[in-house]
Amino acid sequence: MQYKDYYQTLGVERNASQDDIKKAYRKLARKYHPDVSKEADAESRFKEVSEAYEALRDPERRAAYDALGSGHRGGEEFRPPPGWGGFEFRQGPGGEGAAGFGGGGFSDFFENLFTGGASGGRRQSGWSSRGTDQAARIRLPLEAIARGESREVTLQTPGGPRTLRVKIPRGIEPGQQIRLPGQGGQGLGEGAAGDLYLEVEYEPHRLFQVKGRDIYLNLPLAPWEAALGATVAVPTLGGRVDLRVPAGTQSGQRLRLKGRGLPARRGAESGDQYVVAQIHLPPAKDEADRAMWEALQRRSGFDPRARWEGGA
Repeated sequence: MQYKDYYQTLGVERNASQDDIKKAYRKLARKYHPDVSKEADAESRFKEVSEAYEALRDPERRAAYDALGSGHRGGEEFRPPPGWGGFEFRQGPGGEGAAGFGGGGFSDFFENLFTGGASGGRRQSGWSSRGTDQAARIRLPLEAIARGESREVTLQTPGGPRTLRVKIPRGIEPGQQIRLPGQGGQGLGEGAAGDLYLEVEYEPHRLFQVKGRDIYLNLPLAPWEAALGATVAVPTLGGRVDLRVPAGTQSGQRLRLKGRGLPARRGAESGDQYVVAQIHLPPAKDEADRAMWEALQRRSGFDPRARWEGGA
């Protein structure tokens, strides 16, 4: 028999939510309902849509379909595993099953998969299948990456929000995965559950920018701090540290804090933190302030464009 891709029939992704599946079904059911549709193949399309929704609308039945048919494409030859006798799922009262639109007469694929075909809906004992592995993306703050810690993360799954406690490896890089054994798709029969793989992304930080394992921080400085030198407390991923700003520091100059970047894994060197000086001028709020700046101008004789050839 041929494998039926029920997700393709409804026009949804395999990770679609139950609500998205319901919306897609309603839209297509209205389009192809034989009582109202003028499409030439309305009746057959309506049956296909109804069968797909009947397979996917129940999370338990959907999990069975995902686990047994993972990796197949619509129209491919499909053979259940040896000893397969099908699963029987009871239809709850009411609801929006295909029967609600006068459906029924599902394909051999559906009957063999969910009602056991000639086996009368009884699953033969001794058969099992491991659940499918699943994947998701998570965004983690830089502080959690630097420390390595356990924290709760909430994932959106077809069955709704799911909260898990995850041990974050110290220094894990973007694109790397955290494996959670047994947290993937549910197994069939006596089969074990699959694994869940969480692909890591870095959460944008309000102060730091990341370049490889190094981090960068813009450091605002008053003109006198840059001119005279100063000791300034600056934030790092491990807390504040005192940084000595040399006298005569220029705007854009980088000061290095060795080993204060993201920690490395597998024996490599940790990154550094680079503090980039940004000189900020205080506003001239009144005549006294203007007089101060004018006096400094006359006294210093400083020309920031003196190196330009030919002048301005």
